[in-house]
Parts: sequence; structure tokens; C-alpha cells
Amino acid sequence: MPELSLDNPHDIGNPASRLPRWLQLAGLVAFLALIAAFFGWMLTEHWRRATFALGVAMVWLGVLRLTCDSRILGIFAVRSVKFDVAFCFAVGGLMAAAAASVDALGS
Repeated sequence: MPELSLDNPHDIGNPASRLPRWLQLAGLVAFLALIAAFFGWMLTEHWRRATFALGVAMVWLGVLRLTCDSRILGIFAVRSVKFDVAFCFAVGGLMAAAAASVDALGS
């Protein structure tokens, strides 16, 4: 029976990250902190802050995907590095820009 590999098949042959493992994990923790902030603001109905935090988290995930090993990122490494980075930068940038451009209307 062949061994089940959980490695991302799109990352076979990619060089290992030059960043130390602890720094890669610290970046992942920062991403998860942004996601926690998103949920906190969403639950307290601060939707502009929540949307901005989620957009920044997506851009940060793109940076992580560019600089970290897919074994560290786990389920956040979905496709090839190029696709993941382009998707995260595009969606995250648009979300953050949209949230920043909305007028506060005195709230």
C-alpha cells in the first residue's frame, strides 16, 4: 500500500524557504490574529473594520505563501504559489480598498 502524502502537489520541486521555521510560524500566528480580529469586529457589528481586517489578512496570506513552506501553511497553500499569491493580493487588496473607501457617515 503506497504511503499517503499530504504535501501540496503543486509545490513539488520548489526550493525550501530561507526563513527560519519560528519566523514562518510567527507569520502564521499573525495571520490567525487578523482573522480573530475580523471575527471579533464582525460579531460586534463593526463591518468596515472587519472587512478591512479580512482584506489585510488576505494580503498577508499572500506574503506568507510567497515566503513560507507549504508544510507550514497547511490548508492555506491551495494551488501553485503564483496562483495563490495573485489571488490573495487581488481579493485582499480589493477588500481592504473597498472598506477603506466607504464613508463613515458619522458612525
